[in-house]
Amino acid sequence: MTAKAQSEADSAPQRAPAALPRRIVLTGFMGSGKTTVGPLVASRLGWSFVDVDDAIEAEAGTTIAELFARHGEQAFRERERAAIARLAAGDGLVLALGGGAIEHPATRELLLTTPGTLLVHLEVKLATTLSRCKGTEYARPVLADQANLAARYRRRLPLYRQAHLSIPVDALTPKKVVEAILRAARLG
Repeated sequence: MTAKAQSEADSAPQRAPAALPRRIVLTGFMGSGKTTVGPLVASRLGWSFVDVDDAIEAEAGTTIAELFARHGEQAFRERERAAIARLAAGDGLVLALGGGAIEHPATRELLLTTPGTLLVHLEVKLATTLSRCKGTEYARPVLADQANLAARYRRRLPLYRQAHLSIPVDALTPKKVVEAILRAARLG
């Protein structure tokens, strides 16, 4: 890791709740590493890991792409909001959100104010997203819409940055991201 990347990780804003977290929620744009880092954090803590998109697919019996195609994004986002509210009540849990979940005001409020929740933003540049997600457009409906992708990124970035902790992850290995999360949570 470069000195600059380490410096960025060390200087990431830290507004973690005063009490030790009972759940860690990962947010960020596609390709930020939520589903890579989440299981690693959970393993280190002996907690469970849940990817909200996987939970929604299991509950619906179909893929996210199919839900978007059949019912539209708005219906999907409402299903997502309900799933997050239900899952975020658990303890000993690392939860990975879908990239757009943070746009729902009630979801943001819930994750920022529920005692025991540490909301962590894995910040990634759009160029990194495009590089990491190339070839997955079939499974990522939002990525397939190139015309609106940059606008979505710009719209979501300030919302992601409201998290208790924001970590620039472009130049960090998953292990370094895990260490930064655990250090900020005072759990590692």
